[in-house]
Amino acid sequence: MSATAARDQQPTNDLTFPRGTEPDLRAVSASGAVAPLVLVLGSTGYVGGRLVPRLLAAGYRVRVMTRARSRVEALPWSERVDIAAGDASDARAVDAAIAGVDVVYYLVHSMTAGRGFAETDRAIAETVAGAADRAGVARMIYLGGLHPDGVKLSAHLASRREVGEILLNSRTPTLVLQAGVIIGSGSASFEMVRHLTEVLPYMPAPRWVRNFIQPIAIRDVLYYLLAAAQVPGSLNHAFDIGGPDVLRYGQMMNGYAVQAGLPQRGIAALPVLTPKLASHWVGLVTPVPRAIARPLVESLQHDCVMKNHDIDDVIVRPAGGLTPYRRAVQLALGRIALDEIETSWVDSRVPLAPSDPMPSDPEWAGRTVFTDERSRKSRATPAAVWTVVTQIGGTTGWYSASVLWSLRGLWDRITGGVGMTRGRRSRRQLTLGDAVDVWRVEHLEPERLLRLRAEMQVPGEAWLEFAIEPQPDGSTYRQRAVFFPRGLSGRLYWLAMLPFHGFIFSGMVKRIVATAEAADS
Repeated sequence: MSATAARDQQPTNDLTFPRGTEPDLRAVSASGAVAPLVLVLGSTGYVGGRLVPRLLAAGYRVRVMTRARSRVEALPWSERVDIAAGDASDARAVDAAIAGVDVVYYLVHSMTAGRGFAETDRAIAETVAGAADRAGVARMIYLGGLHPDGVKLSAHLASRREVGEILLNSRTPTLVLQAGVIIGSGSASFEMVRHLTEVLPYMPAPRWVRNFIQPIAIRDVLYYLLAAAQVPGSLNHAFDIGGPDVLRYGQMMNGYAVQAGLPQRGIAALPVLTPKLASHWVGLVTPVPRAIARPLVESLQHDCVMKNHDIDDVIVRPAGGLTPYRRAVQLALGRIALDEIETSWVDSRVPLAPSDPMPSDPEWAGRTVFTDERSRKSRATPAAVWTVVTQIGGTTGWYSASVLWSLRGLWDRITGGVGMTRGRRSRRQLTLGDAVDVWRVEHLEPERLLRLRAEMQVPGEAWLEFAIEPQPDGSTYRQRAVFFPRGLSGRLYWLAMLPFHGFIFSGMVKRIVATAEAADS
């Protein structure tokens, strides 16, 4: 997208709608004294991360449940919520988290999980439903998937439908909101459309580009979720939600092209691309990895539009109406241009990636570990060096051997990993738990230490550390790569990479220090 087009896309002050402060969305207490307590499951996900601050703005008391307390504590609203540590599959932890709760938002789904994800989703849904019944919760709200009737659904859509049925069959009144393709800055569906359109001027595509779908703007999804907490009584029902436009997938791509200032794309539907092959192809052309692309592609195998508009009898449409598709694209591009993406698919966890913190140095005794350590004194202040370090990755790159980094990322994509094109949510800010290309922020101490953990396909466990020590005349920059090999393949991998490491890591040290000194001069 050109700079002129990007400027044209910059949105106005309605970017944050709904804010939660709208009168119709404000919390209403039955007693009139204490605000309702809401439990959000999936609070660090794409939708949950946007819903929580709006619930707080609406006046709700909010509790979140998370396996990674530090991830929530790094978010700007963390001090305003009650954090319940635990896993949603742990019945005791769920019982404790749900105690005293009025409304439960169920926003969890094993979208990127491997085999057995349906069993996991089923078990979690049954656990939460049972806990809600025992606690006397007034309402559950579940964001499911829009799907057609009378056809064989993909495994992921079938799982989402099953979760909705489990919740509806509980004794707790439940609203299931079934949404299709969500359009918003940072959503995987939007990024798939964006990159397919921008990369390919002519696209041989699967037959599903001719299928009809009904996209919905993320702002409208948030509006329905907020309004659902206001629905009175014991209504227990599933409702389809969608935007005002019904489009073919190819029309969505060309609608994006118009908003981005690009020529219309030629699209040829081919009968030979199976969902598996198409997900491989999407994984190579776009930043969306195959693990996420496949369920998205599979969900497009049939026409998927609202079967009815019964939701209008329960929740009044937002003032000004629902957001048209091209307006949703414009708003998403505006967020990207302003580098104000609230949440993103890139911050979703990678299946099978290590999740434990790096072992501390004393625990390395008796284990095989390879390291590459380098340091350099700088006349730049720690703050200046920190600014350079925390802008690493994404569009900034890695300050050294960009071709080698790109080749490593391409190999990672080919072998099923996330690759370098995943990028990062924000160009300027870095938060604990954020994704940075093939890495994830594991530890962050401002102006002192940044530790990244590898989520690439690698025979072992790998970390990259950036440390800064203040000095009377500037600072000392220290850089360390740590690798715990797995078996013989891990040892051979490190030996094979040594020549490249010498070139890449030495270049990184020099460029990072030089960039910081130039900015601090």
